[in-house]
Amino acid sequence: LRAFAPAAKVTLPVGTGYLFLGAAYGIYMHVNGFSVWYPALMAWLIYGGSLEFVAASMLLSPFAPVTTFFYGLAMLDRFKGLGWKKFYLIFGMSDETFALEFATKAPAGVDSSWYMMWITFLDRMYWLGGAVLGATLGSFLTFDTKGLSFVMTAMFVVIFLEQFLKEKHHWTAWIGFGASLGCLAIFGRDFFMIPTMVVILLLLTVFRKPIEEKGGYQE
Repeated sequence: LRAFAPAAKVTLPVGTGYLFLGAAYGIYMHVNGFSVWYPALMAWLIYGGSLEFVAASMLLSPFAPVTTFFYGLAMLDRFKGLGWKKFYLIFGMSDETFALEFATKAPAGVDSSWYMMWITFLDRMYWLGGAVLGATLGSFLTFDTKGLSFVMTAMFVVIFLEQFLKEKHHWTAWIGFGASLGCLAIFGRDFFMIPTMVVILLLLTVFRKPIEEKGGYQE
């Protein structure tokens, strides 16, 4: 329980984004003829985040094993020795949860495994709550949902800025920013994500020692 309060605090930005976008998803599902149980069950069992918009028409979510692989590499140390908790942390991983668990650490005296468990659980409940709320209210509200997904972009910007301000030296931030822009220019917006992760992984590996010496990594 001591881990709940700090976890709830750091997940507030994600909660705002997930409740808003989740509600839009629920409304979108209702508009396409699905009852409230469909978005509720899919949010609980699939938990694909913003990718669940695809399910409104195809009832499937894009499979991204390579992206998951790189997420897994980054979290190897964090999930080591967590026992049964590891399985739920893996199942409940999303872009936003990954960002919080990788960029923040449990306060002094708080168990880090439960801190990550609460982050994962709360993020999942935010999305589920938003989806159910949107599906329930969908019959009463009618408006164009186009552009609502931008809330996720705004949320990532906030998380990036918070991480940037915590670091004395910003090697990791500039590596990520430069790699993203470079790969976007070379591969285009539909194919730049995987090359960006590869470049970031290689650069952080090559420059790990000087970055650690300068205190550029968040422990």
